[in-house]
Amino acid sequence: MKKTLPIALSNRHIHLSQEHLDILFGEGYELTKVKDLSQPGQFACEEKVDVEGPRGTIKGVRVLGPVRPETQFELSVSDCFKLGVEPVIRNSGEIEGTPGAKIIGPKGEVEIDKGVIVAARHIHMHTSDAEEFGVKDKDVVSIKVEGPRGLTFDNVLVRVSEKYALEMHVDIEEGNAAGVKNGDMVELINR
Repeated sequence: MKKTLPIALSNRHIHLSQEHLDILFGEGYELTKVKDLSQPGQFACEEKVDVEGPRGTIKGVRVLGPVRPETQFELSVSDCFKLGVEPVIRNSGEIEGTPGAKIIGPKGEVEIDKGVIVAARHIHMHTSDAEEFGVKDKDVVSIKVEGPRGLTFDNVLVRVSEKYALEMHVDIEEGNAAGVKNGDMVELINR
């Protein structure tokens, strides 16, 4: 029996620390929720910033909430070329040794020396989903995509938590290459 799950495409976005939020938007600033995202407790915000690299600027980058311990800008490989930074593929939160950039908000600017990443492919799973799929936290699996542009994504990290909803995340470039859209079903292949 096939083990299927939904896929979601992630566009460029930024997670801010409270310290950087205060500098960019004003002391004591609180994020304004526009809509909830598929993962419980995560939301898209009204706030946007510009991100400047050595070669270019990306304007209107959406902030996602809630605030995080460290600022992290997630973008595509093409976005890295536009900014002029080396594309570094990392799991969310693993920002040591990654490029930095200047973040420009309506009230101020912040120069970060790390935190610009291309997010690694990953699957969010609730513990009950992990049990059903026969995987555990930090397993690496493959995902098969059917269709005219079908392909297999290798090196997909499984992340398991009581807080997660079942969903695979890829960046928008990878999703477009596979011909998928949000909510399409893909197949998990255990290695």
